[in-house]
Amino acid sequence: MNHARIAELLQPFLGISTKAVISPELCHPEAAKAGEKPALLSPFQLQSISTYIDILVRWNARINLTSIREPEEIVTRHFGESLFAACHLFPGASSGPTLSEASVSSGVKDLARPRVADLGSGAGLPGLPIKLWAPHIALTLIESNQKKATFLREVIRTLILTDVNVHSDRAETLATQSTFDLVTLRAVERFADVLPIAARLVAPAGRLALLIGTSQLHQAQTILPDFSWQDPPAVPHSQSRILLVGRRYV
Repeated sequence: MNHARIAELLQPFLGISTKAVISPELCHPEAAKAGEKPALLSPFQLQSISTYIDILVRWNARINLTSIREPEEIVTRHFGESLFAACHLFPGASSGPTLSEASVSSGVKDLARPRVADLGSGAGLPGLPIKLWAPHIALTLIESNQKKATFLREVIRTLILTDVNVHSDRAETLATQSTFDLVTLRAVERFADVLPIAARLVAPAGRLALLIGTSQLHQAQTILPDFSWQDPPAVPHSQSRILLVGRRYV
């Protein structure tokens, strides 16, 4: 898919002025001299998103990864919402001209990486777009469906992403072994049943990020009273989608 079109579609979700164009051309020194804002998505990220969409569309013809078929709607509905969450969860993470793993300095690599788990990852959303935005995180994609887990591994391999693990067993087994600094949850079935499992994966003082509808807000806050919830921002171009982030009390 065309990089400039992907960038244009993602602008509202990244909080970018319409005067700024997110494209590889903005990384050129002459663009900076002209007073343009620096790119928030690098050429590497745009290429990765384009490749990811190609794989998703191809696999979606064989297994049901998403009911959305049009690439542009995949960008706005899936990548837009995921990157909207990434911007809020890791503000300022995507600030350089390139953001591949190779560009992360050795000093950053030596620091403890934030441990992130995406529960019920499905097509890898929002986990993999968050990884593209914040390449310093250590990501675990939790997906018990074996075909979907195989898809996730192909995306990881094709995009050459490091420090990403696919856990293809049930989340309950992982919750007895590991906890995470951040757990994300989006578009899962049996929301009320899955929410306590997600909570058990959150480390003390860690965060739980839910991409949900406004109708699920009260339910989430009621089921998990031991979390301190922030006021949820609305997802752009949506009448009901929000990002609800809670921090576990120590």
